[in-house]
Amino acid sequence: MKLVPPFDAETARLKVQAAQDAWNTKDPRRVAGAYTPDSVWRNRSEFVHGTDEIVAFLTKKWEREHEYVLRKSLWAFGDSRIAVRFQYEWHDDEGQWWRSYGNENWEFAESGLMSRREASINDVKIAESERRVDPGSTYEIPAE
Repeated sequence: MKLVPPFDAETARLKVQAAQDAWNTKDPRRVAGAYTPDSVWRNRSEFVHGTDEIVAFLTKKWEREHEYVLRKSLWAFGDSRIAVRFQYEWHDDEGQWWRSYGNENWEFAESGLMSRREASINDVKIAESERRVDPGSTYEIPAE
């Protein structure tokens, strides 16, 4: 099954799962392969353009976000766009754990590669005992 627009409920869900799986590898080149060479991102207040900047951004991200584990869920879809909500947990160099909450809006080229990614993200300090996203789990994101 090709995961290209226009999306239906099944292809949108599979696209979200594929993104989650790729990001959890923490392999910047693998993740960047899902985006068009001229893809445009807004990640928080940072703007990223094209494959080289995506790889550099992700490399820097995963150098500081240790034991990163991400969960995404489909929020909405239509034609060539998908909206997701997500949570990921990680700890910094000092051992402080964080849960990062966010929403993303994705737009895809006809090829199925993502041409635009808009991400809004907030970080909350948590104790290690409050972690709920386990690398091996199929954790569902609660509607907090």
